[in-house]
Amino acid sequence: MPTKESVAETEGKMGKAVEVLHDELRTVRTGRASTGLVENMRVEYYGSAMPLKQLATIAAPQADMIVIKPFDPASIKDIEKAIKSSNLSLAPMVEGKLIRLSIPPLSEERRRQLAGQVKQLGEQVKVSIRNIRRDANKHLEQQQKDKVITEDDLEKGKKQIDDVTKDYTNKIDEMVKHKSDEIMLD
Repeated sequence: MPTKESVAETEGKMGKAVEVLHDELRTVRTGRASTGLVENMRVEYYGSAMPLKQLATIAAPQADMIVIKPFDPASIKDIEKAIKSSNLSLAPMVEGKLIRLSIPPLSEERRRQLAGQVKQLGEQVKVSIRNIRRDANKHLEQQQKDKVITEDDLEKGKKQIDDVTKDYTNKIDEMVKHKSDEIMLD
């Protein structure tokens, strides 16, 4: 049945959009040290940009410290440069074969800014979800116009797509609320 395929395809696209949001939220800073803050940072290494997690082990041994230990000690300067040029406003401390990042506590104003940024990311993904829903509904209407599905199938498919959209929108709201609470409470 073509409507099931359309709904499944729509659900897959929405799931990918939520995954992207999840990855984006990991990079938003909270008051606590998290390896997700730097692990996907791009480092220029031998002429190509690579994620930091491919160049070093990253750990957060304390609530206010991230430790980066490069696999190749020669890459320390490249990693340090990438951290300094990032928008994280962190000062890397090179200690032999390690880089330490001290995570200072966030001010109340900065916490509010970050919570607003998280909310904005959530809204962007919700727009993507709504666009996916619109495209799926157009696809179903085209199938009905081409006599591939009946009018009843069209209505049933639209309802299923709306239900999936509502589920994913709720999931986004939960993720945004959780991250905002994490930022404000740490």
